[in-house]
Amino acid sequence: MTPVPDLLPAVRAVPFVRDLARHGDRPAVLTADGVLSYAELAARVDETARRLGERRRLVLVAGANTVDALVGYLAGLRGGHPVLLVPGGGPAAEALTAAYDPDVVIGPVDGAWTLTERRPGSAHELHPDLALLLSTSGSTGSPKLVRLSAGNLQANAESIAGYLGVRETDRAATSLPLHYCYGLSVVNSHLARGAALVLTDLSVADACFWDLVRTARATSFAGVPYTFDLLDRVGFAAMNLPHLRYVTVAGGRLAPDKVVRYAELGRRTGWDLFVMYGQTEATARMAYLPPDLAPTRPEAIGVPVPGGSFRLAPAPDQPDGVGELVYAGPNVMLGYAERPADLAAGRTVEELHTGDLARRGPDGLYELVGRRSRFAKILGLRVDPQRVEALLAAHDVGAACLGTDDELLVAVAGDAPPRRVRRLVAEEVGLPARAVRVLPVPELPRLASGKVDYPALRALASTPTEAPPAAPRVETAGDDLCRLYAEVLDRTDVTPDRSFVDLGGDSLSYVEMSVRLEQALGQLPPNWHLLPIEALPAPRAGRPRRRRALETSVALRAAAIVLIVGSHIPLFTLTGGAHLLLAVAGFNFARFQLTDTDRRDRLRQIRAGLGRVVLPTTAWIAAMLVVTDQYRLSTLLLVNSLVGPADGRTEWHFWFIEALVYILLAVGALLAVPRMDRLERRFPFGLPVALAGLGLLSRYDLFGLDARYDLPAGVVAFWLFALGWAAARADGVRQRLLVTAAAAVTVPGFFGQPQREALIVAGCALLTWLPTVPSIGPVNRVAGVLAGSSLYIYLTHWQVYPHLRDLPLVALAASLALGIGYAAVVNRAGRWLSRMRSQ
Repeated sequence: MTPVPDLLPAVRAVPFVRDLARHGDRPAVLTADGVLSYAELAARVDETARRLGERRRLVLVAGANTVDALVGYLAGLRGGHPVLLVPGGGPAAEALTAAYDPDVVIGPVDGAWTLTERRPGSAHELHPDLALLLSTSGSTGSPKLVRLSAGNLQANAESIAGYLGVRETDRAATSLPLHYCYGLSVVNSHLARGAALVLTDLSVADACFWDLVRTARATSFAGVPYTFDLLDRVGFAAMNLPHLRYVTVAGGRLAPDKVVRYAELGRRTGWDLFVMYGQTEATARMAYLPPDLAPTRPEAIGVPVPGGSFRLAPAPDQPDGVGELVYAGPNVMLGYAERPADLAAGRTVEELHTGDLARRGPDGLYELVGRRSRFAKILGLRVDPQRVEALLAAHDVGAACLGTDDELLVAVAGDAPPRRVRRLVAEEVGLPARAVRVLPVPELPRLASGKVDYPALRALASTPTEAPPAAPRVETAGDDLCRLYAEVLDRTDVTPDRSFVDLGGDSLSYVEMSVRLEQALGQLPPNWHLLPIEALPAPRAGRPRRRRALETSVALRAAAIVLIVGSHIPLFTLTGGAHLLLAVAGFNFARFQLTDTDRRDRLRQIRAGLGRVVLPTTAWIAAMLVVTDQYRLSTLLLVNSLVGPADGRTEWHFWFIEALVYILLAVGALLAVPRMDRLERRFPFGLPVALAGLGLLSRYDLFGLDARYDLPAGVVAFWLFALGWAAARADGVRQRLLVTAAAAVTVPGFFGQPQREALIVAGCALLTWLPTVPSIGPVNRVAGVLAGSSLYIYLTHWQVYPHLRDLPLVALAASLALGIGYAAVVNRAGRWLSRMRSQ
């Protein structure tokens, strides 16, 4: 068999494609169906390259995000054949096929990927340097293509991999199409470094995309500005993505406030945001903004990529310091092609006039200020408004078009239905209909010369028109949810774009909120407490379902407090509830205190959580000091486990409260250290696991003390809190198995009571694996009340059951009732204080 490198020796190869096999058994492509190594990928590429033959031919590849499309693209480059990469199907692909008459087509036929030879040889004269043909930044179905060489592809791949710091251990999720130069640059730069691709055509708005990202341990993904709108909607800020190293954005201008917001999010959670600038004519990238500058210079495109340079060419009617941005570098295209005959041409371009107006700041960073021509890049697609005007004229619609970063404005004179115009433009250009704004006008504004007055049109579009009298506002489902949030959280500033955590929700209010939301919605989505209210499903109508689901943490809190009180009476003996509640406390700490806010906000939330434990506790103990002789000053100050006296009277009543307070103080102090805060964000699962390991030093009495009696309970039982924290952060089967195994190994033997230890292990397992448990409506309501009042029941039951030991069921009911009543008093007092502060 003829070796592939000898097929076309006169043609310059693309090194990163030629060298695929050198990476051996390293993973090259990960999909939902499995893993393809570099050796396996190289073998498939070589086999397809041999099928393409020894004579150079124009190969059209349908650029889908699939292994078959990737192999077809790489095989064309491997064999030295110019590749025309087109969208997977539709009018654009058909138009380019008709315009350029490819010799070979690789794409789906009746659902199966097929290599179709349209002729034995080639109908074209192909320049030796020509390697790839791409549409100009997703332009509007135009036959105008960008001609790229093997040197262009290699240079830009190496440049991008260099400034991003791509490692061979990286795994990039293909969140953009393969036929789009930005998406293709992700493929090229990672293959150039022996890194892996997480290959998918799923949208970032699809939960399955994020499941794949976690399973495959993706370290990066790319987005255009619209991608970040979708990220806002799906609650990206609350996602646990421990392997994510960086996120890139290009394909249009991301609003500076979003740059700052996402840069800060990345800083808090351990990944970098790279703002980039490029065009297909530069193979992909021309500039990038170093991540550390994004918070302070979010409006800038940054500095030239390695190997490239900028200059500012004079532009008429521009202020000093502003000119057209001109780029030079080894990634600048050979030139354009507008017809098949152009494929024989060599280099016709030495530097790239971008058409963008820019200035260079004192810090050396470049900033775009406008466009020389009327071309616009909208949602990552480059649109020619003149071409859209010609399209509409062919449909007898008189129109003038303007583009911004977010939308294409189409001013229409006459009686053409706006909906029809929007559909025509959206289908032809490839923009979503929401990005096409139709503005009906009596006639188009014109200059004295008769040309359309575009500045006047822009001003007309931005001038608010007198609106008709507003119709009465219609109540929406979202209004009902906002009112529910406002009632439960006692807030007057509830808006649909805020989440439960944004509004200061904690583990206590979470119980009531989850039960009432589940009643309203029928089923709660995962991580509902992190989602904006507007992202929640609409309240269901009709007869309520009998079968429901109950949050596992709520069920465990309700069950544990009943077990604690019932065992103290004793109505039964089933101990372990308090230690299980410590694990639940750690679980809720991770969910509500360790939010996606900055370090100061986190500390404020931890302080607030401490206050919600300490204040009602000390208020109750102070009242009991007045009316009974059960407690001492050390009990009131929650230091009994530190200073005693240990006379066996009542000092053990509040060991759980003291342990929880000490633990919250300790972890709050730990996370107040900036380096530890960053470490927790970078390793959200690893840190609590490490802390649990430290906690086991006292659990196994490695200090040489009788730890159970000589150390405070908060020290001895800390490992349970840390395991609950780790359970909340566990992502994937392996991490959940680790938490479960840790509980199963470390809890037995601690008490010497197998039943008690089994209860704690089982509770930890439920907390780790099951977000919800099956239930019914009445059970949910009872569990919600008990879980929400669990702290107060624990505080108060000591003063109830001793007087009713002869009536154990009555003792249990009375203990629960008093705690529930005390919870209501505390909640009402809290709301009153909140109103006083606001006034």
